[in-house]
Amino acid sequence: MIKKGTRISTPKGKLGVLIPGMGAVATTFIAGVEAIRTQGAKPFGSLTQMGTIRLGKRTEKRIPMIKDFVPLADVADLVFGGWDIHGENSYETAVRSGVLERTLLDSLKSQLRQIKPLDAVFEKRFVKRLTPTHVKKGKTKYELALQVIDDIKNFKRQNDLDRLVMIWCGSTEVFLKPGDVHATLANFEKGLKKSHPDISPSMIYAYAALSSGIPFANGAPNLTCDIPAMVELAQRNKAPICGKDFKTGQTFMKTIIAPGLKSRMLGLRGWFSTNILGNRDGEVLDEPESFKTKEESKLSVLDHILQPEVYPELYRGFHHQVRINYYPPSGDNKEGWDNIDIFGWLGYPMQIKVNFLCRDSILAAPLCLDLVLLLDLAQRSKMYGIQEWLSFYFKSPQCAPELYPEHDLFIQLMKLKNTLRYLRGEELITHLGLEYYD
Repeated sequence: MIKKGTRISTPKGKLGVLIPGMGAVATTFIAGVEAIRTQGAKPFGSLTQMGTIRLGKRTEKRIPMIKDFVPLADVADLVFGGWDIHGENSYETAVRSGVLERTLLDSLKSQLRQIKPLDAVFEKRFVKRLTPTHVKKGKTKYELALQVIDDIKNFKRQNDLDRLVMIWCGSTEVFLKPGDVHATLANFEKGLKKSHPDISPSMIYAYAALSSGIPFANGAPNLTCDIPAMVELAQRNKAPICGKDFKTGQTFMKTIIAPGLKSRMLGLRGWFSTNILGNRDGEVLDEPESFKTKEESKLSVLDHILQPEVYPELYRGFHHQVRINYYPPSGDNKEGWDNIDIFGWLGYPMQIKVNFLCRDSILAAPLCLDLVLLLDLAQRSKMYGIQEWLSFYFKSPQCAPELYPEHDLFIQLMKLKNTLRYLRGEELITHLGLEYYD
């Protein structure tokens, strides 16, 4: 366990950001960072760039910006690279994705055109709706992993980087349950050499990153770094890991509303959710096996927050249904509809209706920035393995095997900020407040 007020090494030099899956989310993230550092654009949605942290008592009025409180890498020091199944440069992909205005992209064209993806690791079995044109070849999955490791070494050398972080922004893979091949690092490496069918491309990237001592975050609901083999490798090579599945649209709203209902002891009879989206993510999730992966991620949230086993009269047996509808005209503008049937005093029924017209990549991009900077901070603070304090950013937060994940957004935020206070030797904030009235 790290000590309170631990020494955090200074973020010297450039920080490389490696992204498997350089599609809409990744290019929105990259273009946004370029606009922030060259055009003075504002990083709205980023806790590390816009957020503050209270220190000490309320009467002390110490509320610095988070980026001034902890030594984060500067946005100007980020260098981007990655892999994709299509060979377009970041400008071409961003234009095709249609998330950002063409005038903005054209103003960043010279920077974005220089960021070209490397050949990707891909297996059709795991993402059935996509057809690749830009993939690696190898006799075994172990050979593919070694190629990714070489890519990492070359990227670091060619760009004169001090440190690296990898963040998965690729498509949702088909649903997998952990098996023997995932149980230990030895089993996993044997499986790589035999091209075991239950080793996915995302696992190969995680293995390559962690073998290189690089922090890894999983932004999709895939089974990836949340297997014992990857936890073992992360601990051995002193690399932080976290995931999974960026908490952006509908689930973000659930983790706001559900804690509110529970805090007031209002019951729940049913929660129906449907999503309409038309980007590559929507196309991939139109495949039932990929949807199953996403569905598992979305469905787990309410059970963990509401605790029906603790509050059976309020929440036992509530009906929770999730649908995702692929509708190409929507593009990246995702629409989430929620019908929530609740009950209150004496069992009288009420309803809540939510229609969240959100922009998927616009919500995900600042999460990418925060995770890159905070994972780099974790490694410089000698925090290795599972980083549960970063649960704030995920639908299915990774935690120790003996624990249940914390989904309540407000508890997650308190955990994150208290971790930062702890690292800097400040008192943790409990919000008890009795000292003001002694």
